[in-house]
Parts: sequence; C-alpha cells; structure tokens
Amino acid sequence: MLGTVAHIAIALMTGSFDVQTPAQPPGVPAAQPPQTRPADLPNAVRAKQILGAKISIQNNTAVGTVDDIVFTDAGQVEYLIVNDNGKLVTVPWAALNWNWGTGAQPVTTATINITPEVYRTIPTFTVPTYPEFFVPTYRTQVYRYYGLTPGELRRVERRIDRRIP
Repeated sequence: MLGTVAHIAIALMTGSFDVQTPAQPPGVPAAQPPQTRPADLPNAVRAKQILGAKISIQNNTAVGTVDDIVFTDAGQVEYLIVNDNGKLVTVPWAALNWNWGTGAQPVTTATINITPEVYRTIPTFTVPTYPEFFVPTYRTQVYRYYGLTPGELRRVERRIDRRIP
C-alpha cells in the first residue's frame, strides 16, 4: 500500500499520470469518428422544425405560424394549416419556399409567393369547422389561390395477409 501511495504522490508532483482508456464493454460498438457528410444526401426535416414555423407572403408580410400538418393516407404531406390570429388557412405544401434554420437553435421560416390581396381572399376556417381537405372541388380551389394545380392523389391499398403460418 505504501508503494501505491508513493506512486500517486510522485505522479501528482511530476504531473505524469498513466491514464488508461477503459475497455469497450462487450456487445457495444466502438465510437466512430465523425464522418464527412456527402453533399448529395437529403437533409432530415423533423415535424418540430415545421410546427410553429413563421410564414410570410410577398413583401415579407407575416401571416402566421404553422399550426398543423395534413397528410394523405399514403403518408405524403399535402397541406400545412397556418394559424393567422385564430383563423386557420390551408396552404399546399408545394406553395411554400422553406428556409431551414441552422445553428444551435434553428429558426425555420417559409414564404408563400402570393400578394397580400390574394392571401386575404383565401377562405379560412376554425377548429370546429375543418374542411374536407381531399374533396376534389376543395383541393382544386385551394391550389388555385396559390397558382398551383393539385397532383393526382395516390391511394394506399391496405391488404391483410390472412395466411396462417
């Protein structure tokens, strides 16, 4: 024990410590060094980056924040719901030009390329009166406000394999 105490005292005085890296526990992969990300990979966009994002139109006019996301049953984002002081506005995903924030606390924003005059003519709704988003007449009308034509909706066929193993 005296030898161990002497060894520690000498190490403290000389600043020479023999630090050993602990062994990797079995079954746990070793940490990989950071890799360079290829430029052609898509960026991951999370719902948290979209919900609450500030939305503006031409002339940098703020019109609200993203309140909700509407998906098709095939899992595609069709619309965002923008809360404009309590009025809800349907915005096709294709109408938005995104600025994905960067840094420690990224702020995501999006711009819609329409004038304030056109924006004021878009029908609004409230929570108890959500529209039927996928009725063809509603889709066509909404897309036209933004100068777009809706694409064809893809339906997902859900099949249950009833074979017994």
